[in-house]
Amino acid sequence: MGQKVELACIIDDDKIYVNLVKKIIEIKKLSNNLLIFKNGKEALDHFKLILENANEEILPDIIFLDINMPIMDGWEFLNEFIKIKNIFDKKITLYVVSSSIDPRDLERAKSFNLVTDYLIKPIELKKFEKIFHRNGHAAA
Repeated sequence: MGQKVELACIIDDDKIYVNLVKKIIEIKKLSNNLLIFKNGKEALDHFKLILENANEEILPDIIFLDINMPIMDGWEFLNEFIKIKNIFDKKITLYVVSSSIDPRDLERAKSFNLVTDYLIKPIELKKFEKIFHRNGHAAA
């Protein structure tokens, strides 16, 4: 077993899904801390604030990003996040998570270099554990 993921982040407006993921992370002790945002704008504002304070340690190791959200959706978030991502050195693993099985969404997600994978909801428990263990090892 590698090191645990220090900080995970969920950007999703689906309360039921978020609560489920939160429970899995807590029960399986997959991450020490968890950030939750209801939309891309909330998350982006938070990351920009971290950058202004030059405090990279509090950036997440892993982000689970939903596509369909109000205010700022996943695609808009990715377009903005790319602009600020190069400012910090920390490696962030980003997964696009969606209930959409539309191949166009999958292709669009793959067109972003910073997207590690496209996960379709609901995510199986085993897959979740694998993702966290893989990222935990990377941090070791």
